[in-house]
Amino acid sequence: MARPKSEEKRDAILAAAAQVIADQGLGAPTARIASLAGVAEGTLFTYFATKDLLLNQLYLALKGELRQAMMTAYPADGPLRDRVRHIWDRYVDWGVRDPARRRAMAQLIVSDRLTPETRALGSEGFARIDGVMREGVAQGLMRDQPPDFVAAILTSLAETTMDFILRQPDSAERYRAAGFDALWNALSR
Repeated sequence: MARPKSEEKRDAILAAAAQVIADQGLGAPTARIASLAGVAEGTLFTYFATKDLLLNQLYLALKGELRQAMMTAYPADGPLRDRVRHIWDRYVDWGVRDPARRRAMAQLIVSDRLTPETRALGSEGFARIDGVMREGVAQGLMRDQPPDFVAAILTSLAETTMDFILRQPDSAERYRAAGFDALWNALSR
């Protein structure tokens, strides 16, 4: 009889995958991921039948973490600008707190190894953020841009802001504010 799968081992494999992919890219060997996770390579494939499945599950896990970070203590009844600022601040905090996970996410986003289904599932949890943008358009406060374009602007500005914060932590608040101002100016009317 096969042993039940352990959530701890699964999480360790995903954490190791994020670190190894951040360091070595998507071509990183599964043997290195398994070693860092403290499991045999065969065990990795017990949890994730293929490397592509591992990459897809890692993407979903990272998107889930990011969504959770962005929406924790979300001020649903606050002014639109404050809600967008909350989303911005939490996104930047997430990326600065764990640069390896951020780098892994950046590589996964542009990968052709993610299935369309995985991409769709990863986007589903961000409907509330899309709703904030649609609300802003309806109120005449924001430009009417496609959600994917808005997400690309947010990501690009956040990545730049995170890079500067990591290089110059003493100026973190300056960069965080400047990045948000650039985002707000790009989206608002």
